[in-house]
Amino acid sequence: MVSTPSSADGQRLAERDYVHGGEAQTAVKILVVGHFAVGKTTFIGSISEIEPLSTEETMTRAAESVDDLKGVKGKTTTTVAMDFGRLTISDRVVLYLFGTPGQLRFVQLWEDMARGALGALILVDPERLADSFAVIDLIEQYGLDYAIAVNHFDGNPQRAEAALREALDLLDDTPVVTCDARDEKSSAAALTTLVRFLLDRAS
Repeated sequence: MVSTPSSADGQRLAERDYVHGGEAQTAVKILVVGHFAVGKTTFIGSISEIEPLSTEETMTRAAESVDDLKGVKGKTTTTVAMDFGRLTISDRVVLYLFGTPGQLRFVQLWEDMARGALGALILVDPERLADSFAVIDLIEQYGLDYAIAVNHFDGNPQRAEAALREALDLLDDTPVVTCDARDEKSSAAALTTLVRFLLDRAS
């Protein structure tokens, strides 16, 4: 039986009765969030140890009036419900990754998926930082600890961490990492940074 932390747990990482291979493991629910077309589906697909569940649908002309494609190259599909993946990071801890749709018109889904989550990894496009403001506000409203993963797109220059922190108005202890959502090792490193941060906060 899988049991994930609820809001009543005060966001603490506690022992759960999830059994895998005869050993008790802690099941942890993590949100992978970000604005439209930032790479959430790609991130989960690159790292999930199971075939990820994806609800990608082809974009239509009707979506052009509501989804801002400025600065987005080659975007032909979009998540309409959620992405889901799983990653075992140790003998005792398994992560369940829930990717939210990027459009804020799906905010009710975000709220539903935030229930029971221990924390969130916020993917950010350094060329569209303003699009991340509403995402960060929502995660803070849900009371979730989070880390920032700057998804470095091909051809874009690297941004200094200090400049990113200032632009996003982050607290000093909020982790900021650079990643390539297409690369398994890079995605794993970003997720590991978040988990370590959450463990430190829970101790």
